[in-house]
Amino acid sequence: MPRLNKPIISHIMGVLLVCNGGFMLTAAGVSFYYDDGVTQDILAAALITMVIGGAGMLLTRGHKKEVKKRDGYLIVTLGWIFMALSGTLPYVLSGGIPSFTNAFFETMSGYTTTGASILNDIESVPKGLLFWRSLTHWIGGMGIIVLAIAILPLLGIGGMQLFAAEAPGPSADKLKPRITDTAKRLWFIYVGLTFAETILLYIAGMGLFDAVNHSLSTLSTGGFSTKNASLAYWNDNPLVQYIVILFMFLAGTNFVISYFGFKGNFSKVFKDEEFKWYSYFILGFTTIAALIIFFKADPSISSIEHPMVLGEFESAVRHGLFQVLAIVTTTGFVTADYTMWTTFLTVFFFGLFFLGGSAGSTAGGVKVMRHVIMIRNGLIEFKRTLHPNAVLPVHYNGKSISKKIVFNILGFFILYMLSFIIGAIVLASMGLDFETAIGGAASALGNIGPAFGDLGPVNNFDSLPPQGKWWCSFLMLIGRLELFTVLILLTPFFWRNR
Repeated sequence: MPRLNKPIISHIMGVLLVCNGGFMLTAAGVSFYYDDGVTQDILAAALITMVIGGAGMLLTRGHKKEVKKRDGYLIVTLGWIFMALSGTLPYVLSGGIPSFTNAFFETMSGYTTTGASILNDIESVPKGLLFWRSLTHWIGGMGIIVLAIAILPLLGIGGMQLFAAEAPGPSADKLKPRITDTAKRLWFIYVGLTFAETILLYIAGMGLFDAVNHSLSTLSTGGFSTKNASLAYWNDNPLVQYIVILFMFLAGTNFVISYFGFKGNFSKVFKDEEFKWYSYFILGFTTIAALIIFFKADPSISSIEHPMVLGEFESAVRHGLFQVLAIVTTTGFVTADYTMWTTFLTVFFFGLFFLGGSAGSTAGGVKVMRHVIMIRNGLIEFKRTLHPNAVLPVHYNGKSISKKIVFNILGFFILYMLSFIIGAIVLASMGLDFETAIGGAASALGNIGPAFGDLGPVNNFDSLPPQGKWWCSFLMLIGRLELFTVLILLTPFFWRNR
């Protein structure tokens, strides 16, 4: 066995559980305010979580305050698992989701910001549990470990190794020299945007409770809603949907770029290649979707519960833009049953499942940066074929990219596609039809939420067999932590002494 710093790993698990218990207390406060009958159950869940976490911290006092890279990967993976396990307690103790399998699936879907749900009647769930459900999105959005990095200095522990293992995307840009300062500034932006969206949604006519929950889900690119019809519930209020569109776009943007934008350094924003391509992709894909909806979609088709007025150009553009952004940013909100918008758009949206948002955002998926670099490397391979002795590096943001990074990105994409294929095969072996199996695997791995077939926008994941829910939970985890962080733990060389 390698020399893992087990005391520090246990200590950090304790810190995370105490923090998770603290978040549960806020859900208990919401439950108490609305008098929904589950306040004591959520309080009990918070107490159990904090006691276990506190005991873990006390028993590992005096640990060696050093986190190596190997420890970092283990801490990140175990941290998400422990948070998900403890996060099931409010559901199980209250009876809101009595099945542990279903509760774990819902919780893992929350923390990984997937948004896939097993709840058949969301609006009947107590408000305290609905708030906790949205809060798990918000916690997972910027990363449980990034949150821990902001408070670990108080314990005298450095966090660079953790940030390298957890930071979303292939790059971990730093705003300030110290990683803790970076984490704090990212959270400041995250919290500020959440408050801003809440206020705007409330002004636009959404109730305060709904506004808070949808803001928590939007900024985390999660997708949990307080309504059975998701954002289609507000199809008669376009302003609400436009506000969500704006914040989905911001949530799918690299938060470092957002920081520069808020500082007024717009030249840095518009020179960033990923931001430009992210914007181009959204614009181009929206144009295609809107035109198909306007000219081809059947006007008699309703969107979930509230009819969408087709034939009006504004409506077609709004719904096309909303659905493109919801899928590209992996938010997963829906305003319509997009599987009914012609076969072409169904296949088109399935392709978008593999795009993803920007690196350094809360979005899941492959990420725009990786696609751009892979495409450029592919084009350069044509030149290398004709000029084998030429030095032809891949350029990105005006700089040449090292072969190591290019190989890492290519390796990630191959591993991602293999994970998708294996994921779909496993689901198909459980009796799911082809469309449902590939849709469920792509959705879980990309942290998207709604899929296709029996798991489409008008359905949920409750129809999955228990083993299917556990398998999708695993896919959500490796997808959220960018494959390597989790899968490296399954390799024998990770555990060998060096």
